[in-house]
Amino acid sequence: MYIFRASLAIVFSAALLTPSAFASRVHRPPTSGQVHHQSRTAHHRYWHRARVRGQQSIQPERVIEIQQALIHVHYLSGDPTGKWDASTVAAMQKYQADHGWQTKLMPDSRALVKLGLGPDYSGATNAKELSIAKPAAGASIPADQVAGFAAASGVSQ
Repeated sequence: MYIFRASLAIVFSAALLTPSAFASRVHRPPTSGQVHHQSRTAHHRYWHRARVRGQQSIQPERVIEIQQALIHVHYLSGDPTGKWDASTVAAMQKYQADHGWQTKLMPDSRALVKLGLGPDYSGATNAKELSIAKPAAGASIPADQVAGFAAASGVSQ
């Protein structure tokens, strides 16, 4: 009985190990005119790497605006040059860091808005009718809210 079990274990072990020893990969060429995808993929990868996305540089006019704003808030000294140089980058990074914003992207949109260089809405559809005047005398807006709006807009009461 013992010999039978031992021989059975040897036969099963050999059966499990033998197919992997004789196995080989067979590479067959594509059939029925199929296209080999490697050249298409390589071409596809080339174009994705070569394509540059997003804004690559800041226009000199915009750099002058940013430099003027940084000079105004005393983060940069001298005259605006229109070149995004190391001193401008350092001033912008310092300004953004002092306000708790990230310093990796130059410039951060929150920093531009804070510097007064945010989007211009003067050409908006309702910009012509926009007024920051006192409400009419019979308006139902609470007086403290009117005072808050006036203070925030800079209109004197």
